Amino acid sequence: MKKYFVFSALGKDRPGIVNQLSKAILDSGCNIEDSRMTVLGGEFALILMVSGHWGAITRLERQVPVLEKKLELTILARHTEPRTAVQDMVPYTVDVVAMDHPGIVHEIADFFATRDINIEEMNTWTYPAAHTGAPMFSLSMTVSLPAGVHIGRLRDEFTSFCDNLNLDATIEPTRH
Repeated sequence: MKKYFVFSALGKDRPGIVNQLSKAILDSGCNIEDSRMTVLGGEFALILMVSGHWGAITRLERQVPVLEKKLELTILARHTEPRTAVQDMVPYTVDVVAMDHPGIVHEIADFFATRDINIEEMNTWTYPAAHTGAPMFSLSMTVSLPAGVHIGRLRDEFTSFCDNLNLDATIEPTRH
């Protein structure tokens, strides 16, 4: 029976971290099911879910302290279950661009939370505007809309909400 293990790793960025972590996962007999990795500032950050039979998961779990020391990472790990598919949910992509200022993520998260809409994935970044160098903010996220949500009404509410905050935004069906 398949078991699942999720862990996050954080540490100073340098070449070879993904190579060494993926080798440890392979050597333990596990398989990477899902992962996200990025470099933020000078820090490497990773979260991943692996699967394997209980013996393979146990071998990997025992390697966590060794990997932390060898790779100079802080690793948090726990057993988990596969995500159960939620019926009647439709994925939508939300993209936002604006002049950067504090609170944008909170305001957008609050808009969806107050409507019981789950944020499945989110990426944000800042950058200087092309000609002026003004600080810009960009957000891209996937939300799960219940099939019964009136998308036209939600889109109108979201557009009005974004206009009030001077955010340029779209909400469209996810195309994968």
